[in-house]
Amino acid sequence: MSEKLKGIAASDGIAVAKAYLLVQPDLSFEKKSITDPAAESARLDKALQESIDELHIIRDKAKKNLGEKDAQVFDAHIMVLSDPEMIGQIKDLINSDKVNAEAALKQVTDQFIDTLEGMTDNPYMQERAADVKDVTKRVLAHLLGVRLPDPSMIQDQVVIVAHDLTPSDTAQLDKEHVKAFVTDIGGRTSHSAIMARSLEIPAIVGTEKITSVAKQGMMLAVDGLSGEVVIDPSEAEVKEFRKVAEKFAAQKAEWDKLKDEKTVTADGKHFELAANIGTPKDLTSVHKNGAEAVGLYRTEFLYMDSPDFPTEEQQFDAYKAVLEGMGDKPVVVRTMDIGGDKKLPYLPLPKEMNPFLGYRAIRICLHEQGMFRTQLRALLRASVYGNLRIMFPMIATLQEFRQAKQIVEEEKAKLKADKVAVADEIQLGIMIEIPAAAVLADKFAKEVDFFSIGTNDLIQYTMAADRMNERVSYLYQPYNPSILRLVKHVIDSAHKEGKWAGMCGEMAGDQKAVPLLVGMGLDEFSMSATSILKTRSLMKRLDTAKMKELADKALTDCSTVDEVLELVAQYVPE
Repeated sequence: MSEKLKGIAASDGIAVAKAYLLVQPDLSFEKKSITDPAAESARLDKALQESIDELHIIRDKAKKNLGEKDAQVFDAHIMVLSDPEMIGQIKDLINSDKVNAEAALKQVTDQFIDTLEGMTDNPYMQERAADVKDVTKRVLAHLLGVRLPDPSMIQDQVVIVAHDLTPSDTAQLDKEHVKAFVTDIGGRTSHSAIMARSLEIPAIVGTEKITSVAKQGMMLAVDGLSGEVVIDPSEAEVKEFRKVAEKFAAQKAEWDKLKDEKTVTADGKHFELAANIGTPKDLTSVHKNGAEAVGLYRTEFLYMDSPDFPTEEQQFDAYKAVLEGMGDKPVVVRTMDIGGDKKLPYLPLPKEMNPFLGYRAIRICLHEQGMFRTQLRALLRASVYGNLRIMFPMIATLQEFRQAKQIVEEEKAKLKADKVAVADEIQLGIMIEIPAAAVLADKFAKEVDFFSIGTNDLIQYTMAADRMNERVSYLYQPYNPSILRLVKHVIDSAHKEGKWAGMCGEMAGDQKAVPLLVGMGLDEFSMSATSILKTRSLMKRLDTAKMKELADKALTDCSTVDEVLELVAQYVPE
């Protein structure tokens, strides 16, 4: 008997495939007394060997998909499992205390982890603690006879089922095998949802209980358009899903015809439609979907996909590839936005009560200036290969922008003194995602070259509602009049100083928000590449004078989200 679950439609598309549970197994165990230490040591040897064999396979796959450097982390894991001192101590404990292998393994590895984490003057050794934790979990799983999920090892067509997906989990997904994913928590603007749209795979988030009702290998039908997932669907239901998939494919084929057209409204006004990307590989989708620019290049994936800080040369190569790939079209590169839910194993950050309001993004960069200057040098060197614009995230005060700009000028001067070419014109802008910056946009506009409104964070900070928390998801309201007024103030402030204003949050590709944003005069709309053609199609139907009337009414007459949406429906019937 099939069961239907409703979640949040996070990425368009239809998929029917078997469930792959990306859920951490229970690794709890009891400490037991044993009578045969030799047999217990043999159990340990078997688990160690199985773990090493597994890591060799993962390493080879990582080398093929990600390159030699990214695969090196697994060499470190294999070395830990081959360490005679650690293994010797575990076996000594089995023999002397007559305890089971699980208890001996945990006791010894915990000591190693504590020692490594305590080496505060040696970051490299501190990082090795994470390796020991990781391999301990793998060996423990083999001892207990349970399977550790590994998205990089998937060989069949599957629907990933998870409580949530971290950015690094999502980065490992191979769209050839992963046909969709469904999670317990999250919203349309969670990182997993954004990555799903980049990968062009259907996704449903925030179902609350998919991990407790879906079983490994069970068939799932996923409708990323409506947010509905059917568990163990009947043949009739699968047939219905296939029909919806065909209809969606036909609609996409219509949108595809607009790939090489300019983005103009019904009355001939041009707006720039740009794409958000995470890596140079995303350019394929950018070109396939006819983007007119890159409105947000999230450089943190360079850091997250690396076992150590990426070097200036590695960063230069990545930035150059994107700039050359876009020709003379603008590329807005956001400087490193680590913190919140994006962590680096090699950059120990303080434990914070609320990391989303803590030490992150530009706050880290202005403090850890060596890292920041390396990134800026790579960007400045790459600037001669295209149309570069640099954007600083999480700016709250003018002083932060001025300090960041000063560092850019210092690095530019050093490069020029070394006879290294740097582009003459490089626009410097900020992401408007903190309400303080939005309110003070009229002052910022005098000093920056552009604004890009990061609505994902701006909305959650303005509404004091965590966008990852399904219990307060009703407060995540892009169409709330208070949000619309902030956005309009930012756009007007930019235009008053002759600057341009864009938007790189998910609201930019939201089909109900686009008419309002056109009416407010937003210059650039940057979104997941897969939303571009759909948005271009919508804009062809819009008249800017009528949309201005709509936006003005929404800003002055509406008090609630429902009133705004009713108004949009009157002006832009579906």
